[in-house]
Amino acid sequence: MGPQAPGEQPKLPIPGVQNIIAVGSGKGGVGKSTVAVNLAISLSKLGYAVGLMDGDVYGPNLATMLGIRATPNAIGQRIQPLQAHGVKVMSMAFLNPGDKPLVWRGPMLNSVIQQFLRNVDWGRLDYLVIDLPPGTGDVQLTLIQTTPLTGAVIVTTPSDVALEDARKAVLMFEQVREEVLGIVENMSYLDHAGERMYIFGKGGGRRTAEQMKVPFLGEIPIDPAIREGGDAGRPVSSVDKPTWQAKIFEDLARTVIERAKAAGERARPTISISD
Repeated sequence: MGPQAPGEQPKLPIPGVQNIIAVGSGKGGVGKSTVAVNLAISLSKLGYAVGLMDGDVYGPNLATMLGIRATPNAIGQRIQPLQAHGVKVMSMAFLNPGDKPLVWRGPMLNSVIQQFLRNVDWGRLDYLVIDLPPGTGDVQLTLIQTTPLTGAVIVTTPSDVALEDARKAVLMFEQVREEVLGIVENMSYLDHAGERMYIFGKGGGRRTAEQMKVPFLGEIPIDPAIREGGDAGRPVSSVDKPTWQAKIFEDLARTVIERAKAAGERARPTISISD
């Protein structure tokens, strides 16, 4: 979390939550939710207490990707998150099932985001991963202005169009003095008979990270197992038998942990002791 500017309202932490990781993108269609889901599950499998909040209110897909077919209960005024694959989960899809669209204006979106943050009984969490909607709109600003983030993970593909919007997402977080933990490049390549095919271009995510002076978190390939796992409610990171696809997300989780720890050290105030 960056320093608070004079006149800003204080950002209120979520009791019991140690780190809040926002997963964002400049545009849709880059696999942001896939990254958020598998990152959260990988963190859980590494032994951390993890929550996953679906902040993409207009297009909540996490219920399908996690295979959840239930409605959360409330105890008093506190919504009880559902659980899947070792992760506590909250999504608008639990409250608005089916294909009915949400036609909401900004204030209503802001209200539901605050309810998901403050009125859900997250309990003690090492990491709360928030899957943001694409772009740089109301939901992102509400989250940033009210909640102390550990940092943001920006998802892109190697294509020039996606990279252009990824740069905007990085700049949005930097302009409001929030840490960008790094850029992860999804759909980087297709492994065809042991040969990598770069369908959307090669190395764009790494170059953009270098240009923006933020860490590059790694490459995730196009692979049928990753897509099929999300569609079936069994993400590749959740399977018991180790696979090379799950290892990619495990490596991403370990890198995010390192970046989050470094961000926490930078955000911690230093105390000088004089004689």
